[in-house]
Amino acid sequence: MWDVILKATGETLYMVFFSTLIAVVLGMIPAIILTLTAPDGLKPNRAVYGVLDVIVNVFRSFPFIILMVLVIPVTRALAGKSIGTTAALVPLTLYAIPFIARVFENALRETDAGVIEAAKSFGATDMQIIWRVYIKESIPRLLNGVTLLIINMVGASAMAGTIGGGGLGDVAIRKGYQSYDMQYLIVTSIILIILVQLVQGIGNALYKKKA
Repeated sequence: MWDVILKATGETLYMVFFSTLIAVVLGMIPAIILTLTAPDGLKPNRAVYGVLDVIVNVFRSFPFIILMVLVIPVTRALAGKSIGTTAALVPLTLYAIPFIARVFENALRETDAGVIEAAKSFGATDMQIIWRVYIKESIPRLLNGVTLLIINMVGASAMAGTIGGGGLGDVAIRKGYQSYDMQYLIVTSIILIILVQLVQGIGNALYKKKA
């Protein structure tokens, strides 16, 4: 049992880590664009903001299970197959990008307008304001967003396991539910709870350190 659980935990950590990493990197791009083109941004643009805002909202609206099925052709094209932990990274990442993009946008837009105006008065360029004001001032909030994303990815990776993604979700369904073995259900649930608590604890500690 413990060999199976250990392997599944490793698969879950693999899915959560890489999907989060890719989503954070790619999600920051639309977040910055949304922040800049917002009505109160450095480069207000109603058309760009409106279109990107709708796209983010649409992709955020899909339940993860449905999204996994819809993107199977994309998953096969990128990963060469539609099941397995590596294949699960595709829908997990696509699910995470709009979520973290919105969270990052909200974090960036909470930057004190006075600090932005002060940077402008000193002749800072738009890129300098983005990196040295928006992002630097938002680091604690951005860390909170990443913490929330990781917690969501733990849950999403468990759902991915129910339809062939591997990990703890797969073990819970195959060994626990389908084989009527409560030990697997209990142990996988406890491990998932511990993972969430660890992530939240680390996230809170980093927030306090950066705040």
